[in-house]
Amino acid sequence: MAYTNFEIDRCVESLVLLVDTREQPTKRLKDRLEATGLPYERQKLDVGDYSCKCTLPGGESFDLSARVVIERKMNLDELCMCFGKERPRFEREFERAAEAGTKVYLLVEGDNWEKAYNGKYRSLLKPQALVASIDAFRARYGMQLDFCKPETTGKLIRDILHRELKEYLQRCD
Repeated sequence: MAYTNFEIDRCVESLVLLVDTREQPTKRLKDRLEATGLPYERQKLDVGDYSCKCTLPGGESFDLSARVVIERKMNLDELCMCFGKERPRFEREFERAAEAGTKVYLLVEGDNWEKAYNGKYRSLLKPQALVASIDAFRARYGMQLDFCKPETTGKLIRDILHRELKEYLQRCD
């Protein structure tokens, strides 16, 4: 069904952030959620830490979590664990996403490419292995990687989901 621009704007205005129940209820999570400026609900997500839902014209709820999710890591140290001893679990999550056709954004807080390439993290994982793993997941699963400061994460989550929802609704026909 094709939506008018007015209908799309109303849907996007009704956006509710979905937060996976496995996200620990810390002060950092509270600050992140406040930074989004969005209402939120906690629910189990099959993949990722964040997604969203909205109300479509006609009043039915539409959940975007089967199409787009955001996975957040607090730093390169945590990401190294995901590509190290937790790799089988991490890879299964991305395989599930790929099989379902779900786009995954990976946000890594507080670090950057320079630190990744120069091994400025606490892990025995060599920089070449870390970068190769990141690149393999980008090529294999279409993962979108963004580095950000922790204080920017909430805004980035909001903006990514806002744009993804709007683009999805504009393509509906």
